[in-house]
Amino acid sequence: MGTDIFLGDALAGKSVLVTGGGSGLGKEITRGLVAKGATVHICGRRANVLEQTAKEIGANVHWHICDVRDPESVDAMVDAIWAIAPLTGLVNNAAANFIAPTKDLSPRGFRAVTSTVMDGTFHVTLALGKRWIAEGVKASVVSNLVTWVWSGSAFVVPSAMAKTALHAMTMSLAVEWGKYGIRLNATAPGPFPTPGAWEKLNPIPEAKSSATGTETVPLGRFGEMHELQNLIIFLLSDGCDYLTGQTIAIDGAQHLAQPGTFADLGHLTDDQWQAAREAIAASTQREKADR
Repeated sequence: MGTDIFLGDALAGKSVLVTGGGSGLGKEITRGLVAKGATVHICGRRANVLEQTAKEIGANVHWHICDVRDPESVDAMVDAIWAIAPLTGLVNNAAANFIAPTKDLSPRGFRAVTSTVMDGTFHVTLALGKRWIAEGVKASVVSNLVTWVWSGSAFVVPSAMAKTALHAMTMSLAVEWGKYGIRLNATAPGPFPTPGAWEKLNPIPEAKSSATGTETVPLGRFGEMHELQNLIIFLLSDGCDYLTGQTIAIDGAQHLAQPGTFADLGHLTDDQWQAAREAIAASTQREKADR
């Protein structure tokens, strides 16, 4: 546990939705927000994972089954949340990604990533934005992006494309919705290892990349969860109301020293890529079994 820089009630009175909040970074973000007094709603497609996270973190966590790729599912979730109380914040965290040579991608593989990352994030942001504007609610949106929004990245092209679209959304809506008191910012984390993501980004030993390692991080280490929690707490708080339209890297200066991308996987053979695909497929099947 790192230095606690916020009062325990820094987010008191805030109600925040964290998409993909049942596991990985989303779970840790949820934990951090609740610790500072927020009521947090989490959503995803795996009921048992969401329920377990809600039980583990405490009474201020509500969970909802929602497929963010489906606007009707999003609208139903928003109705259920508003029946409890209006939201004041959103953390767009739901994501999908895997490494693959772009020449081998199918349309289905492409949409598996972009439909969640780009479409799903837009559906949720728009649904909440409409409510906030209609009701005059002041709100804050934080989207979890990547440093590839500035550099692109080989071998994760669907994710790089989708995250870059959200970078554009953040800047665009900060201008369009500023007059309504709605702020939009984004974080661009470097390597913060979580089991689910790492199984798809580093599925076999030969696929280890600078994007998932510390060798090219000037600070020489992985990010720690409390550091990302602190940044998101700050962005959702009332302490930075003049900050909007920004994407903030939190990567130990990795993207400044050398792009934290998967370009260094160009040496993999066809057999190694096949082994990686099989390992990724096995990880995906384990996740589906939890739904």
